[in-house]
Amino acid sequence: MSIKLINIGFGNIVSANRIISIVSPESAPIKRLIQDARDRGTLVDATYGRRTRAVIITDSDHVILSAVQPETVAHRLTDKEDLVEEGQGK
Repeated sequence: MSIKLINIGFGNIVSANRIISIVSPESAPIKRLIQDARDRGTLVDATYGRRTRAVIITDSDHVILSAVQPETVAHRLTDKEDLVEEGQGK
């Protein structure tokens, strides 16, 4: 099994195989999920101080905040050329 990596903005890369969902941060349950992850120490803020536009939930219970739209991240997941295989530069 090859490891697929996806760019989530600002040069940050996440393993595409570990992503469970990509959601918008607007709803109250997602805001609670973010706060719970912050309290547990499993929150990764990859926004570089910008507005959070996508929340990525992984199978390891990590919550990743991205400044890229959820649709953009999902599109990058489905595009073969945007995925970077381990050991290859782009």
